[in-house]
Amino acid sequence: MSTITAKDGTEIYYKDWGTGPVVTLSHGWPLSADAWDGQMLFLVQNGFRVVAHDRRGHGRSSQASAGNDMDGYADDLAAVIETLDLRDAALVGHSTGGGEVARYIGRHGTGRVAKAVLISAVPPLMLQTEANPEGLPISVFDELRAGLVKDRSQFYKDLALMFYGANRKGAKVSQGILDQFWLWSMQSGLKNAYESIKAFSETDFTEDLKKFDVPTLVMHGEDDQIVPVKDAAPKSAKLIRGAQEIYYPGAPHGMTATLQDQVNADLLTFLRS
Repeated sequence: MSTITAKDGTEIYYKDWGTGPVVTLSHGWPLSADAWDGQMLFLVQNGFRVVAHDRRGHGRSSQASAGNDMDGYADDLAAVIETLDLRDAALVGHSTGGGEVARYIGRHGTGRVAKAVLISAVPPLMLQTEANPEGLPISVFDELRAGLVKDRSQFYKDLALMFYGANRKGAKVSQGILDQFWLWSMQSGLKNAYESIKAFSETDFTEDLKKFDVPTLVMHGEDDQIVPVKDAAPKSAKLIRGAQEIYYPGAPHGMTATLQDQVNADLLTFLRS
């Protein structure tokens, strides 16, 4: 199994497929690198080298007791990039992974980065505050934590419906897509998943986004029930100089699966531009 060792000794699992220009993929909560398989295979078939890792405490990476925050996640991404000596990479992040990409650039700069893509991403800040009145109240995230502790298996099954928009009238989401969400989620450690809720909801990425100095694409579904679009993508795009934006009418949070072909095509166009 391919792993690198982070500075605190945590083992980070990664997949490294193909040859060509480098793309890294940072996954959403509480999933694993496998959530990117539909993008990985497509990009490899179109001439890219694609690297995706399991966030600490998720998938096949070790379940570290500490470092379950955005600084820790960004430093783990840096460890992958530096250990594999990746250069001129396009950093792509979905949901929490978008925060990971933002914090990586904020902490480590863009010396090894050629482009960035934020898909249904949590920046700039999910939590409702005096400065961010459009955000979600802390009670929303407290309910997530309570559900996780009470019955995480059923919690993940219920969450999958919102994640992929399967609770919307007329939605066509296969049982397989819902089942794989549950499987990947159950591979995450309870402590890691629990602490990650604070990381993705309360971290303010405003200053990180201002440090983006590479071509950036922001993509978001307009019916995202997990990271509401109005408080995310448009605000991030305003903070990133020259950012491109693509919005998908009626698309859910997990549009990398439900709109896989369309998202892949738009991603490829940007990467080749």
